[in-house]
Amino acid sequence: MSIRSVRKDNIVNRVFEQMNELIRSGEWKAGSKIPSESSLCEMFQVSRVSVRSAIQKLRDMGIVTTYQGRGTFVSEIPGEFMLLDSGPIMRMSEKEFLDMMEFRKTLEFRSIELAAQNAADEDYEQLERILDEMINNRGNYKKYTEADFEFHLAIAKASKNEVFYKVTKGIKELFYFYLEELNRVFGIPLESIEVHINLLRALQRRDSAAAQDILQGAMEENVVKMREHIKAAK
Repeated sequence: MSIRSVRKDNIVNRVFEQMNELIRSGEWKAGSKIPSESSLCEMFQVSRVSVRSAIQKLRDMGIVTTYQGRGTFVSEIPGEFMLLDSGPIMRMSEKEFLDMMEFRKTLEFRSIELAAQNAADEDYEQLERILDEMINNRGNYKKYTEADFEFHLAIAKASKNEVFYKVTKGIKELFYFYLEELNRVFGIPLESIEVHINLLRALQRRDSAAAQDILQGAMEENVVKMREHIKAAK
């Protein structure tokens, strides 16, 4: 693979893509140590900050691992986490994904209905604050996911049904993992932000039917993406 200097917009993504291609092609083999940050800066003709950010993206997806004092190495078993041409592999089976969807349809849709009836001003203020966090962290899928979960938890709290709130909070690990996989694999398009904005605005209008329709549409779109992803990965 020939190395190309990177001088245009989206520098981090371009460095990330080239580094990932070096791993996918086998030029950087599983278990091998990748070049030092200074060497990578020279290879790609970019700053150390850009190189570190690209490495962080690879690390977040399990493609490389960094050991203190030793450097960064290509994952020994990269298959599960390796980026294919179609994108990163989802670490969730289709059944697990659909089970979570069914759970959300059962609990979250009812929470939305109750929140439209019972939410107080402080609930809407909390949702607005969380939405701001989501917008501010759109470039970081982990932080975005944290705010994403908090948004849905705040809706359960706004329902004023303590059982719904405690159940949603109690399955945080599963719910968070489901949201994180969506955001990690499919990215965070502007449409995701718009869905949450529109959901909040519908709740503020006390329009539970519109809010449920918005969430239903987003979930159906995620099912389509998930099935296309699984098909492409086979």
